[in-house]
Amino acid sequence: GPVYKPAVDIYENEAGITLLADMPGVRADDLEVDLREGVLTLTGRVVPPEGEGEADVVREYNHGTYHRQFSLADTIYQSRIEAKLTNGVLTLELPKAKAAKPRQIEIKAA
Repeated sequence: GPVYKPAVDIYENEAGITLLADMPGVRADDLEVDLREGVLTLTGRVVPPEGEGEADVVREYNHGTYHRQFSLADTIYQSRIEAKLTNGVLTLELPKAKAAKPRQIEIKAA
């Protein structure tokens, strides 16, 4: 079937990065978030609803697969990535490793 590229919004703050991916019609059971060798892959399948013994009169509900990949920097704490799917929007929280967080460096007088 068709493959769609989900629209995303990406926000960054001192603690990490938040990625929002629009995947309407995707259920949590039909969603995969995979991380391999620094590449984050989002794959979601939209399965059309099926009525029992009903014939299609009009079908405007698209089915297919959402697919998108992102390369992650070493500054992301990959083992602590969290994902949540709410109302067709996948939210990924990508925390920064401590070394990547900005900090003030103390200057000592000599």
